[in-house]
Amino acid sequence: MEIPFAESFRIKMVEPIRRSTREERERWIKESKYNLFALSSDQVFIDLLTDSGTGAMSDRQWAAMMLGDESYAGSRSYFNMKKTIKDILGFDYFLPTHQGRAAENVLFSVLVKEGDVVPGNSHFDTTKGHIEFRKATAIDCTIDEAGDTQNEYPFKGNVDLEKLEAVLKQYPKEKISFICLTVTNNTSGGQPVSMENIRGVHTLAKKYGVLLLFDSARFAENAYFIKMREKGYENKTIKEIVREMYQYADLMTMSAKKDAIVNIGGFIAFRSEEIYRQATTFNIMFEGYITYGGMSGRDMNALAVGLDEGTEFDYLDTRIRQVAYLGFKLDEYGIAYQRPAGGHAIFVDALKVLPNVPREEFPAQTLGVELYLESGVRSVEIGAILADRDPVTRENRYPKLELLRLAISRRTYTNNHIDVIAASLKNVYDRRNEITRGYKITYEAPIMRHFTVELEKL
Repeated sequence: MEIPFAESFRIKMVEPIRRSTREERERWIKESKYNLFALSSDQVFIDLLTDSGTGAMSDRQWAAMMLGDESYAGSRSYFNMKKTIKDILGFDYFLPTHQGRAAENVLFSVLVKEGDVVPGNSHFDTTKGHIEFRKATAIDCTIDEAGDTQNEYPFKGNVDLEKLEAVLKQYPKEKISFICLTVTNNTSGGQPVSMENIRGVHTLAKKYGVLLLFDSARFAENAYFIKMREKGYENKTIKEIVREMYQYADLMTMSAKKDAIVNIGGFIAFRSEEIYRQATTFNIMFEGYITYGGMSGRDMNALAVGLDEGTEFDYLDTRIRQVAYLGFKLDEYGIAYQRPAGGHAIFVDALKVLPNVPREEFPAQTLGVELYLESGVRSVEIGAILADRDPVTRENRYPKLELLRLAISRRTYTNNHIDVIAASLKNVYDRRNEITRGYKITYEAPIMRHFTVELEKL
């Protein structure tokens, strides 16, 4: 018989988690003003809020932490990280930061000015927040296929090159901070960008004389999908594909809490020494000295090892197969999600699962609350609340997709946990016709409201 697939690791340490009662969850979510971010972790059974910084580090990473050099300047750990970034990604210049949004803050302080535009493929929340905070505009040029959750197009993260070129023609290059290419494309459902599309974006960037930035939180997962789905790459290693991807980038930001499998950390990498030098001033102001940038030596060591482990096929195959397994379970139950399954998460199509909840009452958030009430599973809305208000009109923005993201932490949960998640969603789906009302906002911050929003049940 065929040998079944098994994980490419074995478990060395465990953390207890507690099942709560429905009565407790009803009280806790009400006290949290129906904001899943506001729940205590002790009130959550299976936590799918994010895969950022929530994974399990390896024995090699923990061993590397014991060798961390905590020198303020010139730490050995900094040079370990520098060498790994050069070897895997090919950049000569880099600055460590404490996480991805810090990398954006430093770099955008150099490159983004009031009145600028930043075209790209579905900028994620912190990216768009940093752009709009500087009174610039993010312009989404994602392909139309990404807007149809049932379309099986293999690279839904791709940029529509015609849309992008129209933007590049419309604005003088001095008004274009850079092109932002997110790999994988989180907002569109953890969907990959093909190597062909990366080359096409690079060609346009060179043609119009603008910089190309890779938002790189899940770059290794993107390389895995290129290997598995794009002709000509099936026999290449993940590291070979990564090196080819990054030869097209001028800059990169990274939240290392994803594909470098650490609990904290990030960095900016540069081709240009001049931009690097300009960014060092902001790094020192916002993060720390240029050889630690808000990170401890032990964390830099763990990050360097994680970059190496995270670009190995066996690790990625185990990780992405688990996400796909959740997709297969939802297929059994007839629950619609962004297809094909993404790299780090399943994005449930809330408009199809809860068709009776009006859009202005936030169907994805409603679905997230119902899932939590069902079994203590915490997820996150990727819909109108996250899309925020238009910075000029202050009207709610309603994106084409209203999604509930189920982000799977790396090397953390077993497939038994995945079965619980799927069964819980099925129970909500089975009573979908009873769910006809959602929520209204009673408090929101002026920008990036989804983190601290307060809601009232209608």
